[in-house]
Amino acid sequence: MFHVTIYENNKKEYVGFQTEGHAGFAEEGRDIVCAAASVLVINTINAIELYTKDEASIESEQEEGLINYHLTSGTSKETQLLLKTMILGLSEMAHDENYAEYIDLTFEEV
Repeated sequence: MFHVTIYENNKKEYVGFQTEGHAGFAEEGRDIVCAAASVLVINTINAIELYTKDEASIESEQEEGLINYHLTSGTSKETQLLLKTMILGLSEMAHDENYAEYIDLTFEEV
């Protein structure tokens, strides 16, 4: 299962996330759930880097499907919008009857 934990502060701002695991929907190279979730996550990271001045730390480990992403310099409106867009896509997948058993989305206050 592909697990995503979204981190939010006490102001309900998103300040990072962690992904872990692989969806297991299909064999490697044909897993549309894993591919879709990966595109959402990686595109969000790239967009924050390209279109905002916010800085972040990132750790990744491909074999485990691990991405640990934390904003380190505050969070702009643009970054919040990009993270909300990623969360919307992941949430739609997690609540879809065809994919819900392959992706888990949780929120954690930090």
